[in-house]
Amino acid sequence: MTERTSRRARTVAHSVSQPNQTEHGLPELWLSWRHQMAALAARGFRALAPDLRGYGDSSAPTDPAAYTVLHLVGDAVALLDHLAAALAQVFVVGHDWGAQVAWHLCLLRPDRVRAVVGLGVPYFPRAPRPMAELFAARGDGFYITQFQEPGRAEKAFACYDVATVLKKFYSIELDDLAAPPGVEIIDFFQESSSPLPWMTDEELGQYAEKFQKSGFTGPLNYYRMMDTNWMLTAPWHDAKITVPAKFIVGEKDIGMESFGTKHYIESGGFKSNVPDLEVAIIEGHHFLQQEQAERVNAEILSFLDKFTEN
Repeated sequence: MTERTSRRARTVAHSVSQPNQTEHGLPELWLSWRHQMAALAARGFRALAPDLRGYGDSSAPTDPAAYTVLHLVGDAVALLDHLAAALAQVFVVGHDWGAQVAWHLCLLRPDRVRAVVGLGVPYFPRAPRPMAELFAARGDGFYITQFQEPGRAEKAFACYDVATVLKKFYSIELDDLAAPPGVEIIDFFQESSSPLPWMTDEELGQYAEKFQKSGFTGPLNYYRMMDTNWMLTAPWHDAKITVPAKFIVGEKDIGMESFGTKHYIESGGFKSNVPDLEVAIIEGHHFLQQEQAERVNAEILSFLDKFTEN
């Protein structure tokens, strides 16, 4: 992130050995890495967790065209340059959309990445057809389809208070992310009737305060640029991720079946596209770094240790 684009990039460090950058997904903030930042810092890493473009204290352009993957990767590179890490390769960890940014940072600027850890969303190579065509078969109820129309999801979200919208997302345990005909996806998602075991009411309030201020248009614009990203990444069609990588996913993650992640892993397709790959399937759902913080910390650190041992 540039300083203008990201006015808030949380940093935790003790004696610095290697810089480490973490990137979050929807609907999260730098706060989603609170457990990992402490664990990384305790091991001597300089841990950086920015609010991505459109989130929290970062600037949030309303124009969807400001949210292409090239903008997002550019933000990550600019943040590294601003923090005087230009001569150092970094470890990058990303979840969900943050994983997409991390994978594409490896694809576009592998010279800046020592190793990468992706959570929840694997690296999928560029599709043979635009994303809108691929998702059309899932119908109007599919969440990505509903997110395409500017203002539609924002209007539906506004029927609830922000904390409820967030909790609806955090409570998702569905295999199918499509609402019935005529139903908005946020109405279809069910809020857990009990407190989230991995998030306190105070933490939920911190998230809600920031999203109340910044809104949801920025995060939704990531989805609105999917077809544009498909066009922009044409030069990297069939390109592979050559950076050493680890993928961590919950066995009950919504994407395991909905997006074919399980088959992609088991068939060898993922390994083909990311040759230097490790995969860890662990207990848990989608918001894994918060739900299974200690296990995720252990998985990340055991991987990074391979590159920092003297």
